[in-house]
Amino acid sequence: MSRNSEQRKAVLAVVRGTTCHPDAAWIYEQTRKEIPNISLGTVYRNLRHLINDGEILELETGNYKRYDGNIQNHYHFKCARCHEIYDVDLELDNVININNEVAHKTGFIVTHHYLEFGGICKRCRET
Repeated sequence: MSRNSEQRKAVLAVVRGTTCHPDAAWIYEQTRKEIPNISLGTVYRNLRHLINDGEILELETGNYKRYDGNIQNHYHFKCARCHEIYDVDLELDNVININNEVAHKTGFIVTHHYLEFGGICKRCRET
């Protein structure tokens, strides 16, 4: 296995090993526990490869990016106070209906959509 493959495998394990939707700096710090001499640039390059290969998702949140190891169809909630991103567990039966409805109304071929909920998370609401 090449060095790059080992690094990519380590970055993937970090992203898939959490549900916190980390940024690249957090992924870098966690990956350094396994590969101490990995650079931040290498982490960014491997994140880009993993996104392009469909192994992880990239979530754009304002001026920075977060990453998600769960590539299954699911939704997110972003807190307006703490900016944390949470997975929202919903039945996805209506996803097909939404995609089909848009396709029918527009004539487009709809392969996916992105939906993000926003507001104040439970932790921030209680403080």
